[in-house]
Amino acid sequence: MSIYDFKAKKIDGEEISLGEYKGKILLIVNTASKCGFTPQYGDLEKIYEKFKDQGFEILGFPSNQFAEQEPGSNKEIKNLCQVNYGVTFQLFEKTDVRGANAHPLFKYLSEQVPFRGLDLNHPSGKILSSFLEEKFPEFLIGDSIKWNFTKFLIDRNGNVIDRFEPTTEPNDIIPHIEKLL
Repeated sequence: MSIYDFKAKKIDGEEISLGEYKGKILLIVNTASKCGFTPQYGDLEKIYEKFKDQGFEILGFPSNQFAEQEPGSNKEIKNLCQVNYGVTFQLFEKTDVRGANAHPLFKYLSEQVPFRGLDLNHPSGKILSSFLEEKFPEFLIGDSIKWNFTKFLIDRNGNVIDRFEPTTEPNDIIPHIEKLL
């Protein structure tokens, strides 16, 4: 099994097979527009612009599962991302990424690269860890997605190479992308 075995609906409602991305390097990200990590959209777009001509794609999956930080409709999400961050990479419909109703893609991604903890040396890592321990301790159990802007790097053969937690800035992933180009 690989990510190419999954289907998802683009933000405009068209269902596609992720097989359309065969041969591309992918960064799959669960996103939200009202999160402290939302400014990562800007850096993600810059990375996409830098590498898209070399066979790199970013697939953004908005989710409202984390403190309801993605309350808008798909149309509102798309508009916010384009107007505020200039997002041109592919966005998908609002999606559950953890729990019983999680999209099978995110169950698969979480199984392929387990949760290795938050970077507690990063100021945001300490804040997020404390917040989760206090408000959502169940989120810290297991390998599921912990918060918005968890990122999975996929090679050209559809293999899940690495997982980056929300506190990993998109620009810190560039060396990992460059190794796969």
